[in-house]
Amino acid sequence: MENRPPIPPYSSSSGQPPLSDSDSRTWAVITHLSAIPGSFVVIGSVIAPLIIWQIQKERSEFVNFHGKEAVNFNITMALAAAVCFVLFLILVGIFLIWIVGAVWLIFTVIAAIKASNGEYYRYPISFRFIR
Repeated sequence: MENRPPIPPYSSSSGQPPLSDSDSRTWAVITHLSAIPGSFVVIGSVIAPLIIWQIQKERSEFVNFHGKEAVNFNITMALAAAVCFVLFLILVGIFLIWIVGAVWLIFTVIAAIKASNGEYYRYPISFRFIR
């Protein structure tokens, strides 16, 4: 038996029923991991988490929290990748893009694991564009 604190219920103003604890964790994980397929296009890693967050944020405070975190982090990483592409001109970007990619992937997986465990996780390297 797991010793995990329950995710508090959330009252929805959209008329949809709130998500169960299990569904909240599942949608939070999907929100984080949905950025991976979109990463092949720089802005694509922001679009999928943004769409999932917008659809599910009214049904769970847990998904709302993780959705904002995922969107903020992916915007931050997209900006870092854009800077790396500009720095390709002086060859520094070639090395930096690999570091940005590794950091992005590692922190995305950590966030998904934390969400799966029912924990609230804040990315350590993220600008808070959405509060």
